[in-house]
Amino acid sequence: MSGTEDIGIEALTELALNLRWSWNRSTDELWAQLDPELWSLTHNPWAVLQTASPGRVQALLARPDYRQRVKDLIDRRHLYMSSAAWFQQAHGQSPLTRVAYFSMEFALSEALPIYSGGLGNVAADQLKAASDLGVPVIGVGVLYQQGYFRQVIAADGSQEALYPYNDPDQLPITPVRNQSGDLLRLPIVLPGQKVWLRAWQVQVGRVVLYLLDSNDPANPPAFRGITSELYGGGAELRLQQELLLGIGGWRLLRTLRLEPEVCHLNEGHAAFAILERARSFMEDTRRSFDVALAVTRVGNVFTTHTPVAAGFDRFSPALLERLLRPYAEQQLGVSLHDLLALGRENPDDPNEPFNMAYLAIRGSGAVNGVSRLHGQVSRRIFQSLFPRWPEVEVPVAHVTNGVHTPSWESAAADALWTKTCGTERWSQTLTTIERDIANASDGELWALRTAARRVLVDYARERVAQQGAFMGLPSDEVSAIGVGLDPAVLTLGFARRFAAYKRPNLLLHDPARLLRILTNAAQPVQLVIAGKAHPADRGGQELIRMWIQFIRRPEVRNRVIFIADYDLLLAEHLVRGVDVWVNTPRRPWEASGTSGMKVLVNGGLNLSELDGWWAEAYEPEVGWALGDGQEHGDDADWDAAEADALYTLLEREIVPGFYTRDARGVPQAWIAKMRASMARLTPRFSTNRVVREYTDTYYVPAAARYRARGADKAALGTQLVGWTRDITQYWPDARFGALRVATQEGRHHFGVDVDLGRLDSEAVRAELYAEAANGREPERHAMARGRRLDGPDHGYEYNVSIPAVRAAGDYTPRLVPYHSAARLPLEAHEILWRR
Repeated sequence: MSGTEDIGIEALTELALNLRWSWNRSTDELWAQLDPELWSLTHNPWAVLQTASPGRVQALLARPDYRQRVKDLIDRRHLYMSSAAWFQQAHGQSPLTRVAYFSMEFALSEALPIYSGGLGNVAADQLKAASDLGVPVIGVGVLYQQGYFRQVIAADGSQEALYPYNDPDQLPITPVRNQSGDLLRLPIVLPGQKVWLRAWQVQVGRVVLYLLDSNDPANPPAFRGITSELYGGGAELRLQQELLLGIGGWRLLRTLRLEPEVCHLNEGHAAFAILERARSFMEDTRRSFDVALAVTRVGNVFTTHTPVAAGFDRFSPALLERLLRPYAEQQLGVSLHDLLALGRENPDDPNEPFNMAYLAIRGSGAVNGVSRLHGQVSRRIFQSLFPRWPEVEVPVAHVTNGVHTPSWESAAADALWTKTCGTERWSQTLTTIERDIANASDGELWALRTAARRVLVDYARERVAQQGAFMGLPSDEVSAIGVGLDPAVLTLGFARRFAAYKRPNLLLHDPARLLRILTNAAQPVQLVIAGKAHPADRGGQELIRMWIQFIRRPEVRNRVIFIADYDLLLAEHLVRGVDVWVNTPRRPWEASGTSGMKVLVNGGLNLSELDGWWAEAYEPEVGWALGDGQEHGDDADWDAAEADALYTLLEREIVPGFYTRDARGVPQAWIAKMRASMARLTPRFSTNRVVREYTDTYYVPAAARYRARGADKAALGTQLVGWTRDITQYWPDARFGALRVATQEGRHHFGVDVDLGRLDSEAVRAELYAEAANGREPERHAMARGRRLDGPDHGYEYNVSIPAVRAAGDYTPRLVPYHSAARLPLEAHEILWRR
């Protein structure tokens, strides 16, 4: 065929090493033809290509149809890579040229097992969406020799953790080389030893992800093991990993001459990048650390995923001193005390641990949580860093997480969405999705669910049969596992990390009642469960053991299965196949949660606690909710009440709703919920929306601020350092004087005297503030500076007139720092109230 003569193994290599295949399934048939068994087991095109014999590859490439297919895919890839996307159309003239996205883990594919769970899913899905949208993002992470553990379940329900080696030759990655073609190796210094870091790159569509590892032959064994496993070892290993990620990651970008305007920290693990970025600016401009931090911090965005203060990484002062004193004094030019102060609530408490989240906040120009509720929770958590500021004004916003829809939709769902919404639906602004999906008929929607359930049942039967043999169960029990799974039966899914706060055993609170629901002859239910407990979490492992013991009961085993070793491949099958996704965390301990979002595109429905994303997504038309929207801690009585509510929802609404059919065998009410959920929630909780929101609201403004502060030899940054110093030094001088209030003709007139002492009147602002009340938002009114006060003091009269819609007593004057370029109260948290 014309134009295919030059298609060879290089073309297959190009396709195999771009992880766009993890969400664009058009190359699947190529790898299945090379080695169908290996492909089905690994879903790793690079491993398939590496394993296939040259003769097998050449035989396939000799076929004109195969060669033409490869050429077509290469042409499509080149078109995708070179075409202008949303970012180029919306922000083509913006100051943003590059965003560096740092994360401890990335869950791109089961072929690259360097992830644990939710944090990695968020990071990977945002990289994929950035590729689709053309946002100029580069990722920075860690290549773990073993990654997160693999799970095996024994016959007694106990969990065994295995750590298979990640062979770089079998992973879809390539080593980074310098301009001379040599392998790139970066040195960082830990006490008494230079540590060499190797660099790798992963092509993710248009985006490149760089990974660092310490398994260099020149390193001693202890240092080679720094990147051995994700979330393993003690505090020192964790600190070493975070130094490698933050400091080593930013140095890698510098070495590659990649200069991002924006650095996005996905959790506080990578916060040391703040210090290295400032050090790099010092090196380039010969400015002090204070000026360098003032300039670079506005280009840093910190996303926190942690809903409890105890969840942040904290390190002892002694450990920080041993590992970071030389870096602070010799490279940053600051004392250890000043460095530690960036990670402490009280800088003068020598015993307070160093908090990575505090460093991230003090080194960033924007901070956000990952759901509306989590934003509220985070403001409460970080309130102590902004004393006397109202909680609502603690500078933590929110961008609710989403999922990369193309990665999670089944082939059948893709076909249905393509028919109704077009092939480019997830790469645009999603404005017509809700309208277009309405064109799908009830029959098409129900056929989608019926087919998906069958695929899941077939997969689950195969997995649990293999698992039963590994568990050492009696042969009669092995042969019975999964046989009773029925593709016509309502299928519930629960797959989470097994931890106490996620309450994975809430469904098991009353085993007899659960059994009655599952085994109802007229309206049966089946339940598919998966999840790992951290190897150090004995309580979580006990929760797994309780489920296994329940499942092994003869009357249960045909209705409930536990599939071991929850990973991305298993997750794909579950979210595509289940009818209802069950989620039962203790509010507010799930910052966002994304697993339930993944069922949306496939027509699955959610039954979830009003926590995380579901607290803002839930409406009766789109699913079911548990809880009263309040926090109850670990109250056992409340757990019992919620378990009862869970069973009641299943008995009275969910199960009958699934089995109530019309003359065509279609459950009309169920389909109505499916349609509403797919139309309203799928676009809203996609990373398409998330990445566009980060770009519009965070990245582009941050890039402009960073450029402004660094211009003219950091003139604005230098000015801000002086402004901050004066505010800190002279703030105690300020005090309020007399207050005058009058109400006339429907308006309140306020006047107040303020003695500023040595404060510059241009460096502060007087405001009138009223708290939220009776459904009203907080009010802030700037007060105009009036006449200078008589006498020797440096003071002014401030005035404002406002509508008298609230009592005058609701309002309180306050004094706050002010600078048109400052990020407040992030950069100056002083505040004075008139009491």
